[in-house]
Amino acid sequence: MRNTRADVVATALRVLDEHGLENCSMRRVAAELQVQPSALYHHVRDKQSLLALMADEIVEQVEGEDPAAYCHSLRRALLAVRDGADVVATAAAFRLGASAVEARLAELAGTDGASTLMLYTFGQAQTTQTQLQAQAVGLLSPLQGAGGAAGGADPRRTLEDELERSFDRGVTLILEGVKRLGTRSM
Repeated sequence: MRNTRADVVATALRVLDEHGLENCSMRRVAAELQVQPSALYHHVRDKQSLLALMADEIVEQVEGEDPAAYCHSLRRALLAVRDGADVVATAAAFRLGASAVEARLAELAGTDGASTLMLYTFGQAQTTQTQLQAQAVGLLSPLQGAGGAAGGADPRRTLEDELERSFDRGVTLILEGVKRLGTRSM
C-alpha cells in the first residue's frame, strides 16, 4: 500500500507524541511507515517541510471569535501533542507554516498584538509542557513551579490549573496593553 503525504504527517505527529521532538527523525517516521527514509522525500522536500506540515496540522482546529478565546484554543492545540508548542513555534519562527494562525490573530488584535500574543502563547505552552513532563516523571510536585502550596496557593489546585490561570492573566495583561496603545504599530 502506498503512503500519502497525509499518512506521513499523521505518522510524524504520532512519533512526535510518543517520542518527543528530539527523537522525531525522518528515519523513525519512515520506520513507522515501514519504508526507507528516501521514500518520505516523495511527499516532503526535507525535515523542515515536514515540521511545517506538522505545525499546520497541530493548529488546524484553532478557532475563536476574540483574541483571548483564540489564544486559549491555540494553547490547547499546542498542549494536545507532546512538544507541539516547540514544533509550531519553530515553524512560525522560520516562516515554515502556521501563518494562518498569525493572520487570524492579526485580524483580532492587530499586527503587534498578534505577534506578542503568539510569542507569549508559544512560550507559555512550552513552559507548561516542560513542567507537566517534569511532574509526570516525578521531578516536580503537583504545585512546584506554579507558586506552590507554600506560597499560599490552594493545595487542591494542580500545576496544570495554576499554569492555565497564569496563562489567562498574561493574555489579559497583553490585551489591556494592546487596547491602551490602540491598533497602531510600535
